[in-house]
Amino acid sequence: MRRLMLTAMNSGSGKTTVTCALLAALRRRGVSVQSFKCGPDYIDPMFHTQVLGIPSRNLDLFLQGPEGVRRTLACQRADLALLEGAMGFYDGVGGTAESSAWQTADTEDIPSVLVLRPAGSSLTLAAQVRGLQSFRSPSHLAGLLLNSCKPAFHSHLAPILERETGLPVLGFLPPIDEAVFGSRHLGLLTAGEIADLSARIEVLAAQLERTVDIRSLLALAGDVSNSAPPPVPLPPVRCRIAAARDEAFCFFYEDNLDALRQCGAELVFFSPLRDRELPSNTDGLYLAGGYPELHARALSRNEAMRESIRCAVTAGLPTVAECGGFLYLQQTLEDDAGTSWPMAGALAGAGFQTGRLQRFGYLTLTADSDSLLLRRGETVPAHEFHYWDCTENGTALAARKAGRETVWRCGFASPTLYAAFPHLHFNSQLPLARRFADRAARWREEHI
Repeated sequence: MRRLMLTAMNSGSGKTTVTCALLAALRRRGVSVQSFKCGPDYIDPMFHTQVLGIPSRNLDLFLQGPEGVRRTLACQRADLALLEGAMGFYDGVGGTAESSAWQTADTEDIPSVLVLRPAGSSLTLAAQVRGLQSFRSPSHLAGLLLNSCKPAFHSHLAPILERETGLPVLGFLPPIDEAVFGSRHLGLLTAGEIADLSARIEVLAAQLERTVDIRSLLALAGDVSNSAPPPVPLPPVRCRIAAARDEAFCFFYEDNLDALRQCGAELVFFSPLRDRELPSNTDGLYLAGGYPELHARALSRNEAMRESIRCAVTAGLPTVAECGGFLYLQQTLEDDAGTSWPMAGALAGAGFQTGRLQRFGYLTLTADSDSLLLRRGETVPAHEFHYWDCTENGTALAARKAGRETVWRCGFASPTLYAAFPHLHFNSQLPLARRFADRAARWREEHI
């Protein structure tokens, strides 16, 4: 098995476009490939999954730690693992390289190809690449790929870059309309919102095959020294957890779902937009993040589902509600036009639009007392990224921004509830999935 990373100097370089085009080109060639995304991003893995038809997984050193990242990489069953970096190559926590794409490459010794969008510079671009090469040692940079670059400029620039950096230029993608994906405040539109995404990706893949030396690119991939362990068989089902999954709730880490299944949970997906009530015999509820604010009217009009969830949560059904799921549990939620709509009403607050990022980035949460997911005094890494806020954010947890001393209170936590803006990764050091499944199994025993 082999591994290779696509990275960049900054966001907006087209990493996701190039990654999807390469995944599609490899699939067309019959290459066995899996995809991974560095960092906490939910949207880019959706694009990978759309291309390959198999789940893409996140690799996040802050949320998972090195061992958690290795456990996720051990899910590789394909001949090639293609990783997409996050932000700039060295951009990590609090102005450091910690948990950056580079540190991920360094942790597992993964060769990296730098995706460059040359605009307004030639030799200076080589100087920037040289800076990346020398900034940390080893840099793990093994090649260059030009994006949104016209053929004539590629012919001019490639020899300069190769002469000055010693890195091979593996080809280019020219500017084409299919490479332009819409975006909103959290980044790209989700894969499911782009109706012609598959056709766009096929055009990009065909172009990449014409102008990128795929064979030389694959030759840069590093061999994995240890073979993957065999898949762990799932244990007997001991509880059913209803997981909201539709256009409004779509931000899942695939590892979180797998961790729950490995703890004996059967996941039953449902839609708060379209279904009328929770699935039958539900022992737990998982309300992930997403864009409920964009679907507030439709969510509000589904009064039967709102009432079903309100009754379940207030009755003590074990529930995890993150970010968008947390907003859905409030009394009301403001949509992007400024109209407030009734929500599930299991919590006392009102969600509202702020127009800017709120408490963005990595943080840690420390528990004051025992609850569904955490025990008193425990600290867990988390991540926030949202433009909406709430009038009642809760006070059950002490939150601290990574790399800073500022502490604030947030979240609702009880023996049956975790509800807060921060997202959690279940493939970390604490047995979060085990605790969730244990409580759901106890609910089942109590309500047979």
